Amino acid sequence: MLLKRRRNTQDENVVDLNSRLQESENRESAYDTVIRTLLVLVKDFAIDIAELKTDRFYASMDTFSEKFFAQKKSKRILPHFEKQKPVISSFIDQQKKYLDEREAELRNIIDLLTRAMVSVDSENDAYHQKILRQSEKMEQITRLDDIRKIKAALEIEVATLRETVRNKQVGEQARIQSLSGQVKSLRQELEMAKEESQRDGLTGIYNRRAFDDHLQSLMERNLLHRQDFAILILDIDDFKAVNDTYGHPVGDRVLLAMAETFGQMVRSDDFLARYGGEEFVIVLPGASRRNAAKKGKLICKTVHKTRFTFDPDDRQAPLSLTVSIGATAYKKGDTAASVLARADQALYKAKQAGKNGVMTS
Repeated sequence: MLLKRRRNTQDENVVDLNSRLQESENRESAYDTVIRTLLVLVKDFAIDIAELKTDRFYASMDTFSEKFFAQKKSKRILPHFEKQKPVISSFIDQQKKYLDEREAELRNIIDLLTRAMVSVDSENDAYHQKILRQSEKMEQITRLDDIRKIKAALEIEVATLRETVRNKQVGEQARIQSLSGQVKSLRQELEMAKEESQRDGLTGIYNRRAFDDHLQSLMERNLLHRQDFAILILDIDDFKAVNDTYGHPVGDRVLLAMAETFGQMVRSDDFLARYGGEEFVIVLPGASRRNAAKKGKLICKTVHKTRFTFDPDDRQAPLSLTVSIGATAYKKGDTAASVLARADQALYKAKQAGKNGVMTS
């Protein structure tokens, strides 16, 4: 009887331990998901501006994420995070400073326009006062008895009135021209700022934000009438090895060279963007999945046979690079998320198949 009770107790302990182990594994999985999501959100929060060198920050976060989740020993996780924390903090401070400076510039513009309006109002008031005084003088003229004196006085006041109106017109014209020039300059600056906000700071092609907007626009237009398109997601094979071996400056030049190569191979109405890190994306309007795969194979072949030289003194041997590509096409009922998920799945298959190739989904 005693033996049976002990056995029951042991069984209960085993069940309890298994339950705790399962709970621990579930918690670990949840923490993993939360941390991955937060790291993605930190990257998305960063403004893609060349002045801030956001592409370097993206690369740093990608490297940190990869090392963080590959770390098997818990005691090394915190030191790894402590090393990355100043990088994140420094970028946040730089971004805040950048936004504060842009806000100050906008405040100066608003202040300039406000002062201009106050100046116009003040000069209008002075003008009205001058006209009022001249009307009072004309009223006094009517009290003169001698018609010759009335005529002479009226000629003087009419000439003065004309001069006042003429000066007013000249002044207003000058102010209007000045304000028009300032408004035109402001409009150009805003258009340039909008364009810069949609461009990748390193390569100059469209960035992820611009691509997301473009894809969403395509989805909305497809709600009205069907407009076929295909998507290629291109990933530079073994790009991390390039950074680790040759350093980030060479890695940056590789990204620039790839952007230039892809740009030479797309049509004028195609949409090329840097998707993030070493990934690029091309939207092909009117293309089928078969057309997209054909284009992808041509890109793979072109990149593979090209030798990239990044050392002006030729001390470094030319690099041989390859890309893996995932291709898909729009299907009725697709969302932006679903079409991207298929392209990502195709890219994953291309990587698993040995890289330097195209897969469709």
